[in-house]
Amino acid sequence: MFKGSLVALVTAFDSNNRVDFASLKGLIDFHARAGSDGLVIAGTTGEAATLTNSEQVELVFKAVEIADGRLPIIAGTGSNSTQQTINLSLEVAKSGIHAYLVVVPYYNKPVQEGMFQHFTAIADTVDLPVMMYNVPGRTVADMQAETVARLAEHDNIVGIKEATGDIGRLKQILTLVDDDFRLFSGDDFTALEFLQAGGHGIVTVSGNVVPAAIAELCKLVAARENVDAKALDDTLQPLNDALFAESNPIPVKWALNQMGLIPPGLRLPLTEFAKQYHDQMRAALAVAGVNLENAA
Repeated sequence: MFKGSLVALVTAFDSNNRVDFASLKGLIDFHARAGSDGLVIAGTTGEAATLTNSEQVELVFKAVEIADGRLPIIAGTGSNSTQQTINLSLEVAKSGIHAYLVVVPYYNKPVQEGMFQHFTAIADTVDLPVMMYNVPGRTVADMQAETVARLAEHDNIVGIKEATGDIGRLKQILTLVDDDFRLFSGDDFTALEFLQAGGHGIVTVSGNVVPAAIAELCKLVAARENVDAKALDDTLQPLNDALFAESNPIPVKWALNQMGLIPPGLRLPLTEFAKQYHDQMRAALAVAGVNLENAA
């Protein structure tokens, strides 16, 4: 079962705006060495919204091939169409992925019953585990704890990425679900508190640039080394601030480019990281222990 640091991996693009598979290999190798507990491919941070269906399928298959068993791979297959989500999930099912990450439908603004039926239809159709993803800051629709609990009864629905940053929501869900249901923070700012309150891990943006630190944070909390965990988290908070100075993944892709890990590519409507934040990011990386002078 999943736990610890699951990195929501960026998707690198080359100078022709195509998916850069050489950089994908470098990133996966980077995370395997650093001790990340898994990777989410083609999620929000992976710019799934601007990938074509064929690109997304190829990206998932390539990621599994490159990982070669070193890291579990979770494929982001969610959309605002139930049937489209099912179709994509089935297309990547034979890639060797370990699970799906499926977001609450965006734009349509479904009611709670609509969310319940959406996830149930998907989980009824696929054979692999489903991790739900609640991020109302992007989807507008907010899946409530009671709906999560209803869905947690499905054998194929194994957990949720909860990105509200609301620790009260986590505590409420914990009272309603069985112990084997996995809860992951989708908010790096409150991840420490989330873990200490009973969460099982983090689906992290910050882990793209400091994977070893995020993996260590999870281990420290699991070992109840809370003083050390707090000290480590303090070094990461300036980085969290910088990584969300503009819409994700604009800042994190700039940071990874500065680290020499990916080319400087984003797809419209995302645009280049504003220069006014560059010094903030460099300073935050330094506090988090990233030395750009020695970057790859």
